[in-house]
Amino acid sequence: MGYPKDLLVSRAVIKHGSYAIIPPAGLVNNVIPGFEQCKVSILASPKMGASFVHYLVAMEPEGRNTRGFGGAGIETFVYCMAGKIKAHTEAQAAVLEAGGYMYCPPGDKLFLQNLADNETQLILYKQRYEAVEGTQPWVVVGNVNEIAERIYDDMENVKIIDLLPTDLAFDMNMHILTFEPAGSHPFVETHVQEHGAYLFSGEGLYYLDNEWIPVKKGDYIWFGPYVPQAVYAVGREKLSYLYSKDCNRDAAL
Repeated sequence: MGYPKDLLVSRAVIKHGSYAIIPPAGLVNNVIPGFEQCKVSILASPKMGASFVHYLVAMEPEGRNTRGFGGAGIETFVYCMAGKIKAHTEAQAAVLEAGGYMYCPPGDKLFLQNLADNETQLILYKQRYEAVEGTQPWVVVGNVNEIAERIYDDMENVKIIDLLPTDLAFDMNMHILTFEPAGSHPFVETHVQEHGAYLFSGEGLYYLDNEWIPVKKGDYIWFGPYVPQAVYAVGREKLSYLYSKDCNRDAAL
């Protein structure tokens, strides 16, 4: 990296327990046991107030996870942004390319291996599963390019894709939300759910805890529970992001 060429500045905004915006320029690599020939950045964790952990992973050729990821009550999710990987549990395997994903239930460990000759880019996620009696989630494999978009809240210029089933066995979901230029949320949301969002494309002005903050492709946003939130898409490109959501469970006492 070398010496800085200008003043040390950052667009990062971290409000512990409330929200965070993390641009790519400030990310550092973390050594995670089991990840070989991988550059791993931890985007969100309980240390900032999140109830989950989100990662950005660049797998070099021959990169892999040899110890498994998750299991023992921890559910996991992997999304392939670019490249090609083999993702598997002990019982099920899939080859994922751009747009491909796999969800693994809390009883399974997820193993990953880069199949590309160059770098593969992944988003990883894990959280502790909250069980409901009589239900059990299952492995889900898919590709967003094979799923039809649906109109979001009766607005033609905003589309959503659901990646996981809405079955009560699942206590989380992943969605891709896409705003055409000038698209926006229909209202400022305030809710118990928290989100982690990685921006695939475009630019926007995000309303977070009574502040308007510019965001763009490559940024990561963590939204804490009950933080007022909404966005306007700005610029010439679609604003699109993958985001996590906890769901299908009551609030604990």
